Amino acid sequence: MLTKALLVRLEALPGQEEQLADFLINARSVVMEEPGTIAWFAIRFGPSTFGVYDVFPDDEARDAHLAGGVGQALGANTGVLFSSPQIERIDILADKVPA
Repeated sequence: MLTKALLVRLEALPGQEEQLADFLINARSVVMEEPGTIAWFAIRFGPSTFGVYDVFPDDEARDAHLAGGVGQALGANTGVLFSSPQIERIDILADKVPA
């Protein structure tokens, strides 16, 4: 069962909306190399508000993801593509995912 998740909200800086969308699309290739990231979604809430929702089997996998390539890229792009990310650590109570 999946037990942990992250919801990251990103507000694009003015004029950086499409660059942020491209950044998230390209981040998929990095996440594909993370065996502990079971599912990962780059999402757009509105014209300048984006996010990431991802799920993990445990705290260790979630921490590895945050310390990995996408987490490092978020830090490097804060103030460049988006303002400070809002990162929420979530506990999953139940799930329905393919076997």
